[in-house]
Amino acid sequence: MATAKKLTENHLTCVICTEVFTDPATLHCHHTFCKSCLLKYTYTQPEAVQAKSIPCPSCRQQTNVTNPDSPVEEWVSQLKPSHVMQGLMDDFGPGTKAVEEHVCGVCTKQGKTTPATSWCSVCDVVYCEGCLQLHNMMPGLCDHEVAHLSDHTKTKVKRRFMCQVHRDKPIELFCKDCKQAICTICCSIKHRACKDVDTIESMTPLVKEQLTKKIEKLGINIAAANNIITQRKSTIQDVKSNSQTLKDQVMKARETVMRAILRKEKQLLGDIDKATDEQLSELQADIKSQEIELQMYQQQYEFTANAVTSNCEMDMYAVYDSVGEKSPDNRDTDNRPAARSVVFTHDLDKLSKAVDELQLGEVQVVHDVSDPVSFPVLHHTIDCKEDGDGKDPLVRDVTVLTVDGIKVVVVADYNNNRLKTYYTSNFKSFHNQLLLSSDPWQIAKLCESQIAVSVPDSKEIVIVNVTPGPVLLSTIKTSKDYYALACLSPSQLAAGTDGQSHFVDILDMTGRRLRSINTGVIRSPDFIHVTRKNNLIVSEGDVKSLVCVTSEGDAVFTYTPTGDRALTWPLGITTTSTGDILLVDYHSHKVIQLTELG
Repeated sequence: MATAKKLTENHLTCVICTEVFTDPATLHCHHTFCKSCLLKYTYTQPEAVQAKSIPCPSCRQQTNVTNPDSPVEEWVSQLKPSHVMQGLMDDFGPGTKAVEEHVCGVCTKQGKTTPATSWCSVCDVVYCEGCLQLHNMMPGLCDHEVAHLSDHTKTKVKRRFMCQVHRDKPIELFCKDCKQAICTICCSIKHRACKDVDTIESMTPLVKEQLTKKIEKLGINIAAANNIITQRKSTIQDVKSNSQTLKDQVMKARETVMRAILRKEKQLLGDIDKATDEQLSELQADIKSQEIELQMYQQQYEFTANAVTSNCEMDMYAVYDSVGEKSPDNRDTDNRPAARSVVFTHDLDKLSKAVDELQLGEVQVVHDVSDPVSFPVLHHTIDCKEDGDGKDPLVRDVTVLTVDGIKVVVVADYNNNRLKTYYTSNFKSFHNQLLLSSDPWQIAKLCESQIAVSVPDSKEIVIVNVTPGPVLLSTIKTSKDYYALACLSPSQLAAGTDGQSHFVDILDMTGRRLRSINTGVIRSPDFIHVTRKNNLIVSEGDVKSLVCVTSEGDAVFTYTPTGDRALTWPLGITTTSTGDILLVDYHSHKVIQLTELG
């Protein structure tokens, strides 16, 4: 019996009500709960209900329902216990016969194997008929509640609530002053000065109600804590990835500076080589000239010496006549111009100062846009006025892509019928543009290197590759002049048109309308944004509301502030990494931040 009880407490008890399972249901994560407890918990999780799923109170994993259009009660009722759990309930649950196989706990100590017939809920021991009689004859044990193991009723035997001080006395009172459950003896001795004492029967419903509220609150806190932990773990990965990206940028900046230093080094080495080559050429030419003169002097020397040593007057006078009174040119080599020297001059102090003042960049810690204590920080400003623009630019929409590690800003210039891209590479700024058939309206990001752009006046949606310059990939002809545009999935677009009353069309990638979604108070959406939960947020300038609906058209929220917070002209929409919504209110010059649920 003790083994069966331990199995029941550890594996057949609902963690919500702490009772043995009643009509158990097992979720996809293999956690099991009473269906009634699971239903009550599901009602406390509106986000899960909106997502058409049942959350697990233990691990937070979502279980998708088979029939999302049915009521929540049917979601839970359709769940079944796992085969293992059902087998345990059949063998060891309330009303089973498995306990009959146990033997008397007292007889076991005497080496006997007498079959047990009863179980004392206070002693937590099974007895045979003989030992049970002895048990019931003892004054301190006779009032214990005993259950017969042969009784197969569904009634659960509860252990008596006994006083921890006076162990043979049941708990019958509750001292509100001390907030302690007590027996009558404790009340008359330790709590006789207390003024507010009530019966345990009167207090139990109130205690259970408070504990139930506490459980609900703890469930909400657990869900919030799990969400925060999940977000923090995701943020850790983002921080590590961002750290590596920043390190790569620093090393890239260092490489750029090193290339510039190497270029200067190469230039100086080239100047040295050039000056040295010029010097060597001059010296080689001078040596050649000296060798020619040396040869001429040697010839004259031999001719003259032969004439002198021959003692022939005719030869001597012949040489003497050719030389005349001229004597050999005694060249003074010391008076020749000295060769020029190549020197390298530099100011070490100036060079050291330049190195110290060299800035590869600056590391800053900035708050995320979803952080309530964050404030705007201007990084840089892009002038969208380009050569060839016939009018001043009107930026209708903007998005940022990351193409091969390069941040690319894509701008839809409504007035000049152009799609423009801006990016920086190797500390140099670049810009490109793509001329469209008419004025672009909204940009929908398909992936990191591909976008879709609505061109309503031409009844087109153009698909553009960003490489990082814009390259037209294809043109989708539409039956309507779609303005607002967003990517719902890799194969579907959400588009809104002027004059279509309170609807957004879902299109395939050929422009064919698949279905329409009601947008509530928004008549003709100016902008559409798809959230991480695949919900659609729509805005319209002259409607002072923001509407969020599911991809199936179910309403999520309508945000219509009043008074000083009333919207003036809501336009662009985006969301942060945490799901918060950012809405541009044009006339008030504000960006309004909302939670994911508005």
